[in-house]
This record gives sequence, structure tokens and C-alpha cells, in this order.
Amino acid sequence: MKALLSGNEAIARGAYEAGVQVITGYPGTPSSEIVKTSAELYGDEVYVEWSTNEKVALDAAAGAAYSGKRTMTTCKQVGMNVLSEALMYTSYTGAEAGMVVVTCDDPGLFSSQNEQDNRFYAMLAKVPMLEPADSQEAKDFMKLSYEISEKFDVPVLFRSVMRISHCKTVCELGERTENPKHLDKFPRNLPKYNCTAMYAVPMHAHIEQRLKDMAEYAETLPINRVEMGDTKLGIVTSGICYSYVKDVWPNASILKLGMTYPLPQKMIKDFASKVDKLIVVEELDPFLENQLKIMGVDCIGKEYFPPCGELLPETLMDIALEKGLLDKDIRAKAAEPHELPARSPVLCAGCPHRSTYYVLAKHDVACTGDIGCYNLGAQPPFRAQHTMGAMGASIGQLHGMSIAGVEVGCCTIGDSTFFHSGLAPLANMVHNESRGCVIIMDNYTTAMTGHQDNPSTDYRVLRTNKARKIEIEPLVRALGVKMVKTVNAFDVKEVEEGLKECLAYDGPSVLITSGACFQIHKKIERIFEVNTDKCIACQQCFKAGCPAIMISDEVNPKTGKHKSRIDPTLCAGCSVCSQICPVKAITVKEA
Repeated sequence: MKALLSGNEAIARGAYEAGVQVITGYPGTPSSEIVKTSAELYGDEVYVEWSTNEKVALDAAAGAAYSGKRTMTTCKQVGMNVLSEALMYTSYTGAEAGMVVVTCDDPGLFSSQNEQDNRFYAMLAKVPMLEPADSQEAKDFMKLSYEISEKFDVPVLFRSVMRISHCKTVCELGERTENPKHLDKFPRNLPKYNCTAMYAVPMHAHIEQRLKDMAEYAETLPINRVEMGDTKLGIVTSGICYSYVKDVWPNASILKLGMTYPLPQKMIKDFASKVDKLIVVEELDPFLENQLKIMGVDCIGKEYFPPCGELLPETLMDIALEKGLLDKDIRAKAAEPHELPARSPVLCAGCPHRSTYYVLAKHDVACTGDIGCYNLGAQPPFRAQHTMGAMGASIGQLHGMSIAGVEVGCCTIGDSTFFHSGLAPLANMVHNESRGCVIIMDNYTTAMTGHQDNPSTDYRVLRTNKARKIEIEPLVRALGVKMVKTVNAFDVKEVEEGLKECLAYDGPSVLITSGACFQIHKKIERIFEVNTDKCIACQQCFKAGCPAIMISDEVNPKTGKHKSRIDPTLCAGCSVCSQICPVKAITVKEA
């Protein structure tokens, strides 16, 4: 049976066919669909959860794998930074059943704050790494990952990138293989599972030998293969770059690496001896290139290919022609694309965060920011969020602002991010008697990555699964915060008064702006319109940054400024614009 699957869907299918029993993860583009697909299609047979953060996810997977269950943990590239501590100890311990860690990287920075090459985590943790080139390989390599994990008693790092995760190719589907392992009790094996120093010393020696054994195994793996062609040029590549290379150099000799750590040295050296010139084509860092040079293999990589962005076929073609790696331009002539107007990303119509950023901009409050939809508060017209670094960093940075004493400021953090990594820095603020307002923007979901659950929601994984909700206000009070205000995110006056009260407090304060993400319910009970007779063209409503508010053809004859209008097909009825209009020209449209 065949199916057209995205890479993420294929990863989920491969894990299912391999007999996975526990799947954990934290949402983040481009990885989110793996857990979603697993829950929707295989949730009756597999335990699936969105964990509070990536380390929690891998710790849970480790406990399940120690108990004999095959597990998979998923994250995006920056999530690896969070789970890395758990990866380091599970590399030492191994498990009773297969463990796979999926990282979906983002060359090209489509939805991330950095271009991070997570292949180095395999080297750092001394674990094997597999990289598929399409959806079929994503499915097949996932099944192989469990075989390798159990053969060598090691977690396997499985690396995808955006082009693999989100592009669809045809897959041949297989049947599920059940895990034969069954444990009645949790293992009491201290030398294996207790990473205290007395046991970790021999563990380290073990993983060094394991690395050598895996390198020998890599020589025999069919996913590492040579495709001999014209011997004038040899290319070493892996993953999605293999597809790009085939487009640009269809006749070249290629060594395609499916397992990119540890590398098959004999195979690489033999291949290099058969070609006149050897190049390494890989996105971002010279991960493969450096290893080849350490082996003594003469090759060219980053001297030709940039360390930034995707190496798409058109980029490779330009470089190949410039460096004399192709005799002629083989590109098919395509129609020139039309220039598209530039558009700044904006908060959705009906977004509960709009009022908060309007108020912050109005009062020019210094604001450290976090990762989520609310980072759009840094964009025009608000420009009201002034930093963005890592999950939970906003609260730590606010504490630093307080230490510096420059001014009393605030930070913005979402409900999911607060549970992910905001509790510890808030406790730090309380303990160290800091000052500043932590704005927890509770929109009842993890919105930016696709509306996944988190501990502040009353559902788990899929919206049909009920879960125990953790209320944020009593939680922050339990952390020792004395000044806590919960306000209606759609009431501009209430948000403004709450912010003023919290900023005036001499200590750490928390303002919880509560309002549902419009994309969850999508219920429009009313829409608004502009009374152009009342409108004075002050354009104050534009400061709400709502995509439904547009420039009208009508002009105020005194000022020459255009009046505003509201597109009824975009209005979500949140009423923020009507609240900030100084002349009350925006009212509910009559049916």
C-alpha cells in the first residue's frame, strides 16, 4: 500500500511500524506534526503526550525505555538545547528498549531565532545519527533507528530539516512490528542506570568502544551507498542535500550518507581514491567536511559553499558554474516570478494580545519578550517588545533589568512558555526580591506552533482528550508573588489599569491577561464598522495593528488624512478598535 506523506507524517508512520509505544515532545516548527499525526492516527495503540518542555519529554521517554517500552521524543532545533542534558545521560545508560530522539532543524530560519546545526549533538553525545533524504527514507530510517538503538544499547539521533518535514513524497507502507520486550518491574541495575561518578567512569569507557563498533557497523549499512558516475567529480552529501545534488550534478559520482555519525571511514577513503576532485555538499556547518579532513581525505566544502541558509539547487547551480564544477548551465528557463508587496507579520484579527501591546506602546514601557505569537508585538505598529532570545529568557532578562536599575519594566511570556521555562526565573525574581511586571499572556493554548495543549489547558494532545488544568494565578501566588492581577485581555481599560498597578508595585508582580486565541473557537458574534461621518481621520485605530482595519478612500478635508474602514470579512468582533477610538466612531454593525 502506498501513501503520499510529508516527512513528519512518514516519521510518525515509521515509528508506528517499528512498534513505538511512547511518544513525547514539545511543539515547535518544523517538528510539530509528528506528535499530532501520531495522536490522530495511532493514539489508540501508542501513548502520546505534549510534555511541558523538551527535557521533561526525554526524561519521560527514558523512564519508559528503561521500563522496556520503545520510545520517541520530538523537538525542533532549539529544543535540543533544552533536552541536551537528558541526551547526555541516556547516551551513557542506554535503555531496555529502543529510544529515538527526533530533531527537526531549520536551515533558512523560516521559524526560528537562529540557524543551528544539531548534527554536532550526535558528536557531543557520542550517539549514532541518521538523516533521510525524502519521506520514504524518513519512514524506513525510523524503523532502522530502533534496530540500531537496541543493537548498540544507545539512543539514536534522527535529524530532519524543514524541506524533509514539510514536503510530501510517495511512501510504501508496512505493517506494525510489536516490541517483544516486556518487563514486569522497573530494573534495579545501578551500574547501568545510576549515573553517579563511581558508575559513570566505566560507562564512559563503554561508550568510546561502542562508538568504534558503530563506525564498523556503518561500513556495512546499505543506507550509506556509493553511486558511481563521472569520476572527474565526487560528491559526499546527506539528507535533503542529496536531492539537490542529484538535480545539479546528475552524472557525478556520489557518496550518499544515511548515517552521518559515526562515519564509515573505509568507504569514504575508498570513494575518495576513485575520483579526481572531491567536494562535500552540506547545509550550515562543515560537519562532514571536518570529519573527512581529520581522516586525511582531501576535499573542498565551505571554501565553495556558504555556511548560512539552504543550499537549494539554484544556489548550488550558481556556485557550480562559478567554480568550474559544471561545463554548462543546465537549468530550464522558468518564467520570472512577479514581485510581491512586502507585508509585515501581524497578530490575527481577534487576537487577545493586541490590547496589551497597544497599552505597552502607548506608555513606552521597556519590555523584554519571549517566543510565541506575542513576539509579533515587536513589529509595527507596536514595536513594544524589545528583546527575544530563548524560551523563558524574558523573565530572566527582566530580572537583569531590575538589577541594572535602569527603569521599571515588564516582560511578556505565553502560558505554554511559562510552564515550559518560566517558573524557575520567576522563582528567582521572588527569591532575590527583584522588581518588574511579568505579563503572562494566557490565550488557553500553544498557538504559534499549531494549538497544542499545555498545563494551563483542559485538554491533552487532541482537543477531545480531557486533562487537568493548572490555574496560573494560584500557582504564581504559591511561588511567593504578592501582587497578582488577572484581567480580561479584550478589555483595554482593564489591561491598562492592571499594568499601571503592577508597574507601581515595589517588587515582582504578575499581570495575567486572559483571553482565548480566536483560532480555537472562531466564533464571530458581531462585527464592527466605522461611521465615516464621525471619523476624524486621527488614525488612532491603526495603532491596534489589526489586519481588518484599512485605509478608506474618504479624506478629512481639514487634515488631508484618510479615514479608516473595517473589512467585514476580516473582523473578528473583539472590540479593541472601538475601545481606543477617541470619538466613538467604531460601533457594532447592525445585522
